Amino acid sequence: MARKFGEIAFTPEVQAAQSQRGSRQTYEKYIVNGPANDTLTAKIEEFIAQLDGFYLGTVSSSGYPYIQFRGGPPGFLKVLDEKTLGFADFSGNVQYITVGNLSGNDKAFLFLMDYRHRKRIKIWGRAESVEGESEWTQKLRIPGYAAEVERSMLFHVEAISENCPQHIPIRYSETEVEAIIAPLQARIMQLEYQLSDRAG
Repeated sequence: MARKFGEIAFTPEVQAAQSQRGSRQTYEKYIVNGPANDTLTAKIEEFIAQLDGFYLGTVSSSGYPYIQFRGGPPGFLKVLDEKTLGFADFSGNVQYITVGNLSGNDKAFLFLMDYRHRKRIKIWGRAESVEGESEWTQKLRIPGYAAEVERSMLFHVEAISENCPQHIPIRYSETEVEAIIAPLQARIMQLEYQLSDRAG
């Protein structure tokens, strides 16, 4: 169990809930003795490089959380160093809720999902938006991807938690499904050709 994760997520209210339900002692032991888990390892970087989307959470000035999906080509979320992630923020529905929230409270959360392998990684930290063209724009831009880049988003990592795959449904992307069925389609075409050849 990651120590930094517990320090952020296990607020007094959460600790009280754990105590009432009998899990506080177990978690307290893990948190005290656990590793910090506040840096992006090579294993996590490899995981992130395969993602074509993730969920970004922020908090408004009214206290309500806001979750937004960010998508792009695999690898558009980039590890810049062991404590920093970045991505090109493409033009969308121009509501600017995430950007507005971050201007008042830079605390943010990344929820990374790999449905095919039933794995998730949660990252707490602080995010900042860098408007317009900057040194980050060139580093984060995706060659060949036509979407308009409005800004660069940087995420500074404070805690990471990798937890169990329980209840995660297995899902495949269109590209993955195409790769799986390609041999079957080829075999069907081969058999159809053989049948038509015999009929002829």
